[in-house]
Amino acid sequence: MLKGISPLISPQLLEVLARMGHGDEIVLADAHFPGETMNDRVLRADGLRIADLLDAILPIFELDSYVDDPLVMMAAVEGDTLDPSVEEAYRSAIDRHAPDAPAIGRIERFAFYDRARAAFAVVMTGETAKYGNIILKKGVTPL
Repeated sequence: MLKGISPLISPQLLEVLARMGHGDEIVLADAHFPGETMNDRVLRADGLRIADLLDAILPIFELDSYVDDPLVMMAAVEGDTLDPSVEEAYRSAIDRHAPDAPAIGRIERFAFYDRARAAFAVVMTGETAKYGNIILKKGVTPL
């Protein structure tokens, strides 16, 4: 066990977060996401909810301050509706650790898939909320 590192962060996830560079992205994917189809670097965080994982990651992860949307979620497909409590739970965790972070951006489903393919890694979680996926873009750690 490491001091100051949440026990929700596995050794593999800690390594990936450390290896990521400025501008790299990581997908925190819900349990329904086709992670293995999207990316060659897939980590498992089964049983964990994304809001809890955000609470664990954001104290040690700097969001990119040079882009408008360092946080991105999938927009609802036409005919679907979003559950606002999902984004509210994520925003609550984000605001605890990165209160100056901009609003969470939304992009179309296939644009999200393209970003997931290009991401540094995908973390498959136990999140069951529909449209629960979120992308984090890594920034530069301030001095």
